[in-house]
Amino acid sequence: MSALTLRIAVTAFTPLAARIGDDLRYSTAIVGVFGMIPTAMFAVAGLLTPIMSRRFGLEATALIAMLMTAAGTAVRSLVPETWELLVFSALALTGMGIGNVVIPPLVKRYFSDQLALLSSVYIVLVQLGTVVPALIAVPIADAHGWRVSLGMWAILPLAAVLPWLGVLRIRRDRARLDTTELPPEPLEATGKVWRSPLAWGMALMFGMTSLTTYSMFTWMPTIFSDAGASASFGGSMVGVFALIGLVAALSAPIVVGRMRNPFPVVIACAGFFFAGFAGLLIAPMSAPLVWVLLLGLGPSTFPMALTLINLRTRTAAGSAALSGFTQGVGYAVACIGPVLFGALHTMTGKWLAPFGFLALAVLVLVGGAWLACKPRMLEDTWN
Repeated sequence: MSALTLRIAVTAFTPLAARIGDDLRYSTAIVGVFGMIPTAMFAVAGLLTPIMSRRFGLEATALIAMLMTAAGTAVRSLVPETWELLVFSALALTGMGIGNVVIPPLVKRYFSDQLALLSSVYIVLVQLGTVVPALIAVPIADAHGWRVSLGMWAILPLAAVLPWLGVLRIRRDRARLDTTELPPEPLEATGKVWRSPLAWGMALMFGMTSLTTYSMFTWMPTIFSDAGASASFGGSMVGVFALIGLVAALSAPIVVGRMRNPFPVVIACAGFFFAGFAGLLIAPMSAPLVWVLLLGLGPSTFPMALTLINLRTRTAAGSAALSGFTQGVGYAVACIGPVLFGALHTMTGKWLAPFGFLALAVLVLVGGAWLACKPRMLEDTWN
């Protein structure tokens, strides 16, 4: 239930950005800012979550994340000003970011003997929470207004609060028997992670995947609009882009779990990215579904990275440390993606430079994956 909430504040907004802008009277430059906020807040969450999980525990941190997501999602749909929309979007996205970081170590804690299977389960749910809002945002806004379309998603994190309350009650009763609590010296552990080439490779792999993905989430509707498509078509393509990620979510964790070194899969993903970029750049409306299909397969490196967080660590503590570092640093780097992509388009008036920027990001992704995919454990690389 928590995994379903981890993208709703992003893909429920993107197809409605222009419509909301017309109502609240913000400029197109603000669209780029909204595209940057998810990765910025996810980066902040990557730094906050290890501290929170050591202070409150993994389960309580997940509960707090759901409450933040629910509050931000509900309130931002009611506000009259752009700055308020930004603030409460940031609150919802920070909650989502905390959930992003805390779920992998929770999988490690409770399902250490079924990591690939449970990783597939929660990543599929993340993808469903990405796809559905993008597909239905415009139709619901047409029927009931953008505020209903944006705010109704607060129901999901509120529902996810309930089972966490039950889990916390069970955990409290069993606290003295627990042997997987995080270590009491977070600063020392964090310092060790920073010294690991595996962790830096994971951060680059994850960060460049996120940079490219969020650039597409933000600007794909505009790309198709410039090519003559309708706003509804652009929103649908964002939904298809996310939907294709379900294929990767189902298969990538299992494939990675069976491969000693999954780096060849990363090379294939890079090829999908390059082919999709070329199609959107040269002839976006000649075969839009093909280009979006290729682009949707490229971010298979996202579920790969989330699975590797657990496969390249020995304990829940190591998983939490690597998850926080990977997503904190990765999303911090990814922040520049949507803004720089839009800025390059504004400066040149064309899409060549923005796609050249994304092509460079994919090359960096490949370099990071080369370090991340090597068959070794985090705890052996930070000495």
